[in-house]
Amino acid sequence: APFIWPPSPSRHTPSGTMGKKDKKGPLPAPPQGAAAPPEDFSMVFHCQLAHGSPTKQVKDFTNVKQLYESIAKAFGINTEDILYCTLNTHKVDMSRLLGGQIGLDDFLFAHVKGEDATVKVQKDGPALGLTISDNGAGYAFIKKIREDSIMSRVDNIGVGDHIAKINGTDLMGCRHFEVARLLKEIPIGSEFTLQRVSPKKAFDEMAKMEPRGAKAVGSANVDAKAGKKTLRMKQGGGVVVEEISDAQTTLVTKIDDLLEAQVGIRDEELSTTIYNLAKAAKVAEEFAGAIDTNLADFAFPDDFVLDVFDLVN
Repeated sequence: APFIWPPSPSRHTPSGTMGKKDKKGPLPAPPQGAAAPPEDFSMVFHCQLAHGSPTKQVKDFTNVKQLYESIAKAFGINTEDILYCTLNTHKVDMSRLLGGQIGLDDFLFAHVKGEDATVKVQKDGPALGLTISDNGAGYAFIKKIREDSIMSRVDNIGVGDHIAKINGTDLMGCRHFEVARLLKEIPIGSEFTLQRVSPKKAFDEMAKMEPRGAKAVGSANVDAKAGKKTLRMKQGGGVVVEEISDAQTTLVTKIDDLLEAQVGIRDEELSTTIYNLAKAAKVAEEFAGAIDTNLADFAFPDDFVLDVFDLVN
């Protein structure tokens, strides 16, 4: 069974002298056949600001927003300045982006707002070549720019940039799929403006030097979770520590690939939720109903829903 934090409070609280033990005496042996006590996990994580800072500890969070608040408090910055976090590298490496899961030995790097600029884009085809993600707290950003695409020919914008405005419309609070939809709806042949905010860069990145040496802490790659204890922040609140299997890791990645191909977004947490819904469904119609109930805002194409069910089952 997964380890759940925080633990449920005991129904029986000691009062008076009841429940007290002699600290000098030996502890009683557990009853024969009793279940082993749950494994103890540290819920404290180490963190740096990606552009450079001392190491701080963050704790007491059950979702991404609370994590950002904990990081902001530790470093004395505004929560709104945090764009996203990467695991075990200070670089803007989208393969190591924090989603809804953190390995218990992972080191966090928080990327904060840097310079902003407005660029003009001529939409001379149906696809811009962008893959959009978001930080789970109101900021959408560019996760991938495809080669030889419209956006690959636009100067002064890059992977990891937060998309703050489109044609002057503030996108604060918009999810990735909403931003992707807005970009898709821009008429072909028109010009639009896009205001982006880049994350602050570390000196070694700006100078194209070898990276500083903090990346060896924790896992080698955020995608390589299989077989290690992972803290998962559940959508409904609370966290659970579980061990991710090779098969689940592979399937979640494939669902993420389908999301990118058919919807234009990547979101590991969303893909994990879709995986769990598909795994729990006996038939495709049941899965489609679960998608409509839990994820209706995304308006997934029917082909996507069928492809995912076939993939998982």
